Amino acid sequence: MSRRLLLLLLLTAGTAAAQEVSTAIVPVVGSVFGATMVHWKTDVEIVNDTGRPLDVGVEMPCAPGSPAIVLTLGAGETQRFTDITGQAFGLDRVLSPLRVTTEGRRSVSVRASVYAMREGSAEVSPAQPLAVYTGQAYYPTRMLDNLAFSDQFRTNIGLVNLGDKEADFVMALERIPGRTMAVTRVRVNAGSMVHNSIQSLFPLISEGSGFTVIVETGSRETYVYGSVIESANHSGRFVPARVGAR
Repeated sequence: MSRRLLLLLLLTAGTAAAQEVSTAIVPVVGSVFGATMVHWKTDVEIVNDTGRPLDVGVEMPCAPGSPAIVLTLGAGETQRFTDITGQAFGLDRVLSPLRVTTEGRRSVSVRASVYAMREGSAEVSPAQPLAVYTGQAYYPTRMLDNLAFSDQFRTNIGLVNLGDKEADFVMALERIPGRTMAVTRVRVNAGSMVHNSIQSLFPLISEGSGFTVIVETGSRETYVYGSVIESANHSGRFVPARVGAR
């Protein structure tokens, strides 16, 4: 379902007077196997705390076919998805940002968490909350802090481009503020994302911890995130982008 069609459904399925929509973005959700063959999944909770019934669009714009569904939530009603990729969209082995579109000026409340499961076992890592962005989320410079790569920890970095043109990201790796160790550039196609290990982005850097990656882009509909995973117990730490002074 296209973004334009989803918006049309939202503006016509609910109140005829609806004139605008609001959006919440989870920069990454999915159902994928990690480096140690644990299965990473994402749970999502959508709460209509606006005080009136609403039609809500839920879509994975970077998944194959950009799947989308429309929910109708009564005032105070909550919709929970366990493994949203499989439960809501019938997909597996896919990553995408999640876009939640609400008719009206105020978005519904969205909460998301990620966890790892070992196939054929009840073993589950502690759930980690994911950042959710509403309103203006663009900043030309964003930082990802406290990253690491070693035998004990591994880091992935995600770059999301929801715009209609290619986006160029310039990334600088630092351990000491102001002292750049390496620079790389990544181009992300329109309506897509990349999710790469920090080693593949900066292959000449030896192992270590306490790294910061500074990400710069002039493209507005973009999101940046990181994840640091402890190899021994698959415990993950989602790293939201920091803005402000370097």
